[in-house]
Amino acid sequence: MLTGVVNAPEINTKHGWLNTDRSYTLKDFRGKIVLLDFWTYGCINCQHLLPDLHRLEKEYPHELVIIGVHSAKFDAEKSHEAIRQAILKFGITHPVVNDADFEVWKHYAVNAWPTVVLIDPNGKVIGQKPGEGIYDTIKPHLDQLIEAFGDRINREPFPFTQEQAEAQMLKFPSKLITDAEGNLYLSDSGHNRILKLSTTGQVLETIGAGQAGFKDGAYTQATFNEPHGLALNGQTLYVADAKNNAVRAIDLETRQVRTIAGTGELSYYFFDDQLGAPVNPNSPWDLGVDHHQLYIASAGNHQILRLDLQTNQVLRFAGTGREALADGSLREAAFNQPSGLALHGRTLYIADPEASAVRALHLDQASVTTLIGRGLFEFGDEDGYFDEAYLQHCMGLTYHNGLLYLADTYNGKVKVLDLEKEQIQTVVEALQEPNDVLVHQGYLWITNTNAHQLLKVNLETGEKEVVEVTA
Repeated sequence: MLTGVVNAPEINTKHGWLNTDRSYTLKDFRGKIVLLDFWTYGCINCQHLLPDLHRLEKEYPHELVIIGVHSAKFDAEKSHEAIRQAILKFGITHPVVNDADFEVWKHYAVNAWPTVVLIDPNGKVIGQKPGEGIYDTIKPHLDQLIEAFGDRINREPFPFTQEQAEAQMLKFPSKLITDAEGNLYLSDSGHNRILKLSTTGQVLETIGAGQAGFKDGAYTQATFNEPHGLALNGQTLYVADAKNNAVRAIDLETRQVRTIAGTGELSYYFFDDQLGAPVNPNSPWDLGVDHHQLYIASAGNHQILRLDLQTNQVLRFAGTGREALADGSLREAAFNQPSGLALHGRTLYIADPEASAVRALHLDQASVTTLIGRGLFEFGDEDGYFDEAYLQHCMGLTYHNGLLYLADTYNGKVKVLDLEKEQIQTVVEALQEPNDVLVHQGYLWITNTNAHQLLKVNLETGEKEVVEVTA
């Protein structure tokens, strides 16, 4: 009989619960099989685990209770409201306990995000598994436990009260670009669509049916799943369709959407794997176009890919695939969930959030250097010279007149990097996880993501204004 031996440590914390209207102790779940998911919301690997958890929830609705244990990596991720926004963003349906002090993490001897821990109906630990791809491992254990415990399992459902979002015009807006006519394209990621906007906020076009899916076709029929990065080349708009692990191409003349890279499945390749062979994107987060080449920030595999727009073939370009802050040649360099790209001349600037870093990929020298950043667990909020500065999970950037404007996401700020003086300073603050920035027509445009807003800031006066997006 499959049973645990060690009593499961308590999971309740002083920081409280989310996605439910009350606090729980493990005794409340006695008779249920419990699966703890230790996660932190900015971690792409933790996000990859969510479909497996959702699948298990659907297949074992009476026997299984899943509980998220949010043990934050970054200071900003400890905030109750920030976790709540992540729950809404990712569509999480199970309760989550805020483990801001790592108490539960330590009691379970967890040492990696994500990690799941399986607990039997008697409250005993069966075991734990770190990493992604848990479904095939956990399902057989669930079947064995259900058979072993039989009618001793409590099959009464728990009526968890989930977080509710207010209906808004924008929902977690992400990346932003402009076209030759001065209009804007915005990835309205929470609504799984792309909006074409005038600079006054008028919606000129809606691309996508508005629900999560992976379907090509006309604007009103096509579906996306959390689209982020955008790039425009002539009359084709390219989209990093993150949760579909795909790159989509939108023909602006025929108003058709098609998939040019990715199958929907996660793909992994490390060091010398698949060099020179076609690969699929893994949680692509941003795009940068240069004539017939499309650069892809493949956040889920910590690499930069390059798509040949004449052949639609995607090849590895830079990064070993390991998550690390390493400079050097394209094969030696390593990234940390790259999520923002800005191409100027022959330099591709990269927002590398898990190391709170800004990187520069020098196309002519085929090498990568670090402008700001020290490593995976080195972060903060310090302006000044590059070698003194600290950032916190920066996700978007844009180049303008020798300056890099940066969405310092978890610090809730926009900062500007003077590339000649090698100095950085804050220009906008009091934001809610801004994801992207754009300089356009004398304004700094900002996606104020967790406030579900598009902002513009006058570069001369500093005046900040919410752009009301209207249909």
